[in-house]
Amino acid sequence: MSEIDEGFYSRQLYVLGHEAMHRMGSANVLVAGMRGLGVEIAKNVILSGVRSVTVQDEGQTVWRDLSSQFFLKESHLGQNRAKCSLQQLSALNPRVSVSEHTGPLNEELLLNFQVVVLTDSSLDDQKHFGNLCHSHGIKFIVADTKGLCGQLFCDFGEKFEVLDKDGEIPISAMIQNITKDNPGMVICTDDQNHGFSDGTKVSFSEVHGMSELNSIGPVEIKICDSYSFSICDTSAFSQYERGGVVTEVKESCVLMFKQLSEALLDYELLKMNDFGKVSRHKTLHLAFQALHSFVKKEQRLPDPWSQSDAESLLAIVRELNTVAKLEQLDEAAVRNLSFTAQGDLAPLNAFIGGLAAQEVIKACSGKFTPLQQWLYFDALECLPEEEDQLAEGLFSPRGTRYDGQIAVFGSAFQEKLERQKYFLVGAGAIGCELLKNFALIGLGAGEEGKITVTDMDFIERSNLNRQFLFRSQDIGKPKSEVAAKAVREMNPQMKITAHMHRLDPDSERVYDYNFFMGLDGVAAALDNVEARVYLDGRCVQHQKSLLEGGTLGSKGHTLVVVPHLTESYGPAKSSSTNAIPLCTLKNFPHRIEHTLQWARDQFEGLFKQTPENVNLFLRDGRFVELTLGHGDAEALEVLGGVWSSLFNMKDGGERPASWEDCVSWARCKWETLFNNDIRQLLHCFPPKEVTATGLPFWSGSKRCPHPLTFDPNNNTHLEYVIAAANLYGQIYRINGTRQPDSIRQILEKVHVPSFTPKSTVKIHLTESEMQEDKKKESDNAEKFRLEELKGKLSSPSLKSSAREMYPIDFEKDDDTNFHMDYIVAASNLRAENYDIPAADRHQSKRIAGRIIPAIATTTAAVAGLMCLELYKLVQGHEKISSYRTAYINLAVQYFVMSQPCRPQQFTVAGEKYTMWDDFLVEGRRGGQQEMTLGELLQYIKERYNLNVCSLFYGTAIIYNGQKERHKQSVSDVVRMVTRADIPPHKKMLDLIPSFIEDEDSDLAPTIRYLLQ
Repeated sequence: MSEIDEGFYSRQLYVLGHEAMHRMGSANVLVAGMRGLGVEIAKNVILSGVRSVTVQDEGQTVWRDLSSQFFLKESHLGQNRAKCSLQQLSALNPRVSVSEHTGPLNEELLLNFQVVVLTDSSLDDQKHFGNLCHSHGIKFIVADTKGLCGQLFCDFGEKFEVLDKDGEIPISAMIQNITKDNPGMVICTDDQNHGFSDGTKVSFSEVHGMSELNSIGPVEIKICDSYSFSICDTSAFSQYERGGVVTEVKESCVLMFKQLSEALLDYELLKMNDFGKVSRHKTLHLAFQALHSFVKKEQRLPDPWSQSDAESLLAIVRELNTVAKLEQLDEAAVRNLSFTAQGDLAPLNAFIGGLAAQEVIKACSGKFTPLQQWLYFDALECLPEEEDQLAEGLFSPRGTRYDGQIAVFGSAFQEKLERQKYFLVGAGAIGCELLKNFALIGLGAGEEGKITVTDMDFIERSNLNRQFLFRSQDIGKPKSEVAAKAVREMNPQMKITAHMHRLDPDSERVYDYNFFMGLDGVAAALDNVEARVYLDGRCVQHQKSLLEGGTLGSKGHTLVVVPHLTESYGPAKSSSTNAIPLCTLKNFPHRIEHTLQWARDQFEGLFKQTPENVNLFLRDGRFVELTLGHGDAEALEVLGGVWSSLFNMKDGGERPASWEDCVSWARCKWETLFNNDIRQLLHCFPPKEVTATGLPFWSGSKRCPHPLTFDPNNNTHLEYVIAAANLYGQIYRINGTRQPDSIRQILEKVHVPSFTPKSTVKIHLTESEMQEDKKKESDNAEKFRLEELKGKLSSPSLKSSAREMYPIDFEKDDDTNFHMDYIVAASNLRAENYDIPAADRHQSKRIAGRIIPAIATTTAAVAGLMCLELYKLVQGHEKISSYRTAYINLAVQYFVMSQPCRPQQFTVAGEKYTMWDDFLVEGRRGGQQEMTLGELLQYIKERYNLNVCSLFYGTAIIYNGQKERHKQSVSDVVRMVTRADIPPHKKMLDLIPSFIEDEDSDLAPTIRYLLQ
């Protein structure tokens, strides 16, 4: 079995796991049809890492294909689509063998594959090849898009085993108590909800006393509340003493699929994705069959916006319904399908293509729950809201790359798309997919149009698996520039400018008032909440629409923000990831997440913060004084670290003079962390310690630790020393080695000081205890030590002889830099101290590196949904019912498409407002002098009939009734109060008023004050 390239598949591995990826590595996949949908599926499957992909197509490239087939160019017109796409598809992932087949499909060909995907196929072919695949155990998928409607079908055979239904990490919880009863009650520790649900099967481990539970098979549970559940009869078991972990057991299941010819008649197999469209999707099931009949008879698809063709299609649907007997036919949807069937839209292909490729991955790997068995999707809300009679001529082919889009929306809309000026923030995974869609639909590709993209990051190897515009030769180059170049090659008409600015207040000189006011809209492809909130605020400030999307593994969301119609992204929600209490990290870890965070903190403190403090001390004469201002406890730690880093080991410090000194330091650090500190903790709280209430101290989430004894032949022990010594050498520019034998020889000569636990040491049990102690006055010994440190650090000769240190920034994706080596070894040693199951390098990297799992399929689907909303924005849709917010989980076929929320209303002096309402004031009207504060107050009174009693600029109160400020200009008042100049690029000041008429109101419209 070939090794998985963890550098390339890094983020996907956190979605699928090693076992699933190994199974995929033996799968051969056929994708038939190389129009827009086929190439989208092939692209995603190739990136995912199957063994081989064969792309089949007999057809020649025509203009319409260029509307959504991103690997075809004008120079390919008249040539075979599969052959022309091969080189670009092969370059996506050199680990996957990609070949083309330009002949027709036949039985002999299909029998070479484990998975077969048909796109752009006839119903006769679907039935024929579907029956063949079903009888030979080949997984069979049909995907199709026509205009604004899409279809997906899966048949994975009579018995398909799903090894992991949802891909979620098994839930685990720590046990506080278990009763001897029928049924037994399990009470979990109260540091967090257990997270289980009724019927979950669990296993037990590390239970002391009632040890019978450790050896029995999976137990089904019944939930009592957030912290307890009942299990089997425990009345005959031993008495529970302490400890224990309960873990969810994920069980496989076997699914049965019908072949397509049978499944056509079974409406129970339709998977709904928009619950406002149940009757529409049942109708589409008939309408797609009717479309095949129409094409078979007429040898063509219905003409764009042809009424007669629409009536013919509707007649076939009505005839089919005499058998299907649907209570309600959505006849408007059938007509719209007919009107737009010749359309070939990149955003819809991106969405259906993402879903279909995820089904291929499920078929190859047994990971996640497959579609059973039909899914229909439509975005007919993208059509004009007013159903005016549309002239057929506007939709006829023009012999341009946009013909597939003109067939749906017409040539006037195409011209409007090309005039758009859009700002894309982020050129990572979603950014690449959005740019691809922008190029295909022609957004900003006209003379007046323009796309501006910014991303401050450079391309890394781990990006290549899902950021499909990048190749290995691009590693180290700016993302925005490479992405812009790639989409210009897709569509040479694209007008795109690439920047490398971070989006924050510092870049407002570039993205100022004039920049935003020149935009038609903004798209966000960001990976953090803070940046989203900031960009959202800028869009609200300048009244611009915002498209927002994000992914987390197989999960994705999209949001469309429309001025005055919907709510905005809004302020940052409180984080769902609870911070780990410091006392837990320092003394009472009970999960691997705790030991990994502790190891990460150790890394930052030893190899980054201390060297940075030394450099600050050498550069800034006030460093000691400023540090003392942070309190005695912190000052002792910081100044002690600086002193020991500057003084050589022979003088009692910790500055190494040689590689041997680095190894010696690492060995002594091992002894301190994994032996001495634990012995000190057990001296303060012995294993049999009881609390004031008589309960064992070491119980529940407090795991009783044990000290480790160093063994140079233990791999983890030695790995810690190797990593720590090399990192220590790096901060002093001393070269080290990875050779274990050479390091063992040095270790034989290292003197490890003896250690005796002290009774004077205080260990904090809670966060509040820790905070209280920080506030207390330090004792005489600490004050003496501080004075001593001040004296030593004030020596002029020290600074003149001291050398700068080299702080290390943590980088998780370089396996040669010792960073993850240190984290994994330190975390697993501490885990061993506390009897916490160790984590492998892969799992440790995800947790310590705070890696967001990602896969190309979800990214493509999310970007597709975002661009469907873009169609609506560009058309200027005014009904909130036309827009969709989406939450999807491709692992379990979970889709929630819902109407966005309206903005919250508030009342000021009887008038209703929303966050979109502001009072725009020109500070210099008609080139006159800037208005005074008094004139501003008068203007608001006359224009809005409101009396301002106070004004805020940020956190500064610039007016609270001070009449002497009335005669000063508004900008002078702001400068005076903030004691800072207004930057030259700042064209607009946001002033938050409070009004006499409604002084108690928390909300008020912002005064947007234009300076020039």
